[in-house]
Amino acid sequence: MSLASRTLAAAALIGASLGSSLAAHAQAVVIRSTGPSAAAYPAGRKLPAGAAVTLKAGDQVTVIDQAGSRVLSGPGAFRIDNAVNRDAAGGANTALAALIARGGARTRTGAVRGDTEVPTEAVRPDNVWYVDVSRGGTVCIADPAQVVLWRPNRAETGNGTLYGADNTPAEVTFRAGSAIKLWPVASLPVVDGQTYRFTSPLGQTVKITTRLLVDVPEDPVAVAALLAEKGCSAQIDVLASAPAAAE
Repeated sequence: MSLASRTLAAAALIGASLGSSLAAHAQAVVIRSTGPSAAAYPAGRKLPAGAAVTLKAGDQVTVIDQAGSRVLSGPGAFRIDNAVNRDAAGGANTALAALIARGGARTRTGAVRGDTEVPTEAVRPDNVWYVDVSRGGTVCIADPAQVVLWRPNRAETGNGTLYGADNTPAEVTFRAGSAIKLWPVASLPVVDGQTYRFTSPLGQTVKITTRLLVDVPEDPVAVAALLAEKGCSAQIDVLASAPAAAE
């Protein structure tokens, strides 16, 4: 192949890669769906830029796109064009960014801070990377060296046990007032594709299958798409808990 041909081929490859990247960046992802059209728009479905979403009466579909998180309510037709005015959704987008933020485990004491009291029980984690030990399932792991376990009720001290594939146990103790605890990686490393069991005297035994992520995006749309691709449905539900703009 001549130098000119190789140059053209390389340019075409770069162009295709860039086009694919831009398309992925522009798409939206369904994170919650209810109503008659729920089967057509299941959580995790990717919608290309410019896609038309047609809904019936009673439908509600929550999507994440580059303009933020929004709820589409039927009947009606909506286009995924990222051009919707979201001036009123600034706080919602901030909440969405907080849900996917990575970093050290944040301590929740349950104590009264001024006029605000941290609830002792919650429905789901306040961070997409926390592992809900009351639900289990397939979970995507951003950092295998620091995996945060989360429980719904933080009122009392809670004890549990993690078991590896060979039934190696690792004790887990949540202190009173805290909903989170680091995974005991020193005694039970987190392995890609491994299924673990978590048992607790106060809850049912759950199975947790870990999927280690090589590259973790910071964009909410890319995060939602990756979670859907890996089958991490519980974490998609956490994204769906963020406030969204209504349309």
